[in-house]
This record gives sequence, structure tokens and C-alpha cells, in this order.
Amino acid sequence: MKNFMDKPLHYLFDPLCGWCYGAAPAVTGLQAQPGIDIELLPTGMFSGDGARPMDDAFAAYAWSNDQRIEGLTGQRFSERYRDQVLGNRQQRFDSGPATLALTAVSVTDPARELESLKAIQHARFVAGSDVTSLANLADLLNALDLGRAAARLTHLDADLLGVNQARTERARALMRELGARGVPTLVAESGTKRWVLDHAAAYSDPLALVGQLEVVLAAR
Repeated sequence: MKNFMDKPLHYLFDPLCGWCYGAAPAVTGLQAQPGIDIELLPTGMFSGDGARPMDDAFAAYAWSNDQRIEGLTGQRFSERYRDQVLGNRQQRFDSGPATLALTAVSVTDPARELESLKAIQHARFVAGSDVTSLANLADLLNALDLGRAAARLTHLDADLLGVNQARTERARALMRELGARGVPTLVAESGTKRWVLDHAAAYSDPLALVGQLEVVLAAR
């Protein structure tokens, strides 16, 4: 593979998004390429006004969608997740806490944020854990030896909340600028130009984005 010469790539996502979980192998593949600098930008799509209660209709919709994602990507959605997450009527569909956990990692151990996102996704979609709980998320970060991030999450302060808000606002501004309508969205940048990568092929071929990025950058 060619060296991309420190090309920034902005990854817009939500930690509870099933399609973002499906895209994890492709994003990991991009991160492994020399010269690609991935900036994770959570959009807060399923937090705040985007959060909602988990009811029977939404759980059925989510599970149906998850099965499509698993069939296309091979990413596993377990029965434990179906029972303990989608089947739990006390647990809201709210990505706010997980987004805060990732922001805590971004300010303490930024090189490990993608690893942390993947761990949160695995905890939810495979282990069936409640990643809407700040206490559970702090335990997860401690298990990853990310004690500083866990401490920031346990003792929330105005600084962390401000950084979290700034990250989500930046992600939403990029979505508006480029006309992106959902997540995952991958935004490549070269000089003063930005453009959205077509990530659809990457669900079945994790290296498809690498080839696409090579072609586009060669033409610019």
C-alpha cells in the first residue's frame, strides 16, 4: 500500500450505531495504513433529543436492522445483546454516556480512542452489557488500563463536558457542510478540500476504502 503522507481522515459516528459497528473492520484497516491520521468525531446522533426509550417496536426494528448488518459485514450481534439490551425496557437508547467515555479517552489517551470505541461496541453488541451506564463504562475503561479516562468519567467536570460538546458540534458542522445525512461518515481531506468517502463497499471488503482513497488522492 502507498504511504498517504499524513492525510487526515475524519470519522463521524455514534457508538450505539449498528452500521458504525459494522464499519469497524474498515476503519481499523484504514488506521493501520501509514500516513493516515484518523480523527474520531462522535455526532451525538442518539443522545440528547436523539435518545429514546427502548420499546417493543423499536427493539424489533433494531434487531432486524442488526441482522442485515451481520449478514453484510460478519460483525456479530449476539442473542445476549438481543435479550439484555434490546429486551431491557429500563435501559434507554442513549449514546450520551458512551460518547462522554470516548471524549474522556480522547483527552487522556487519544491514540487509544478507536480501540476504546471497539471495546464499547463489543460490550454492547456481543457481551450484552449496558453501555448507557457511566459506572459500567468506567469499569470498561479501567479494564482497558485507561484509568485516567475512567477517573474523568467518574468525576465529570465542566471541562470534559465542554470538550464533549465541542466535538459533537464539530462533527455536526462537517455533516452540514458536506450534506452527510447519517453515520458512519468518513471525510477525507487534502489541502483545503474535503469530501465524503463512499463507505458502502467497505462493509463487505474492509480494504475497499484504502483503494478508494488512493485513487481519489492520486487524482487531486
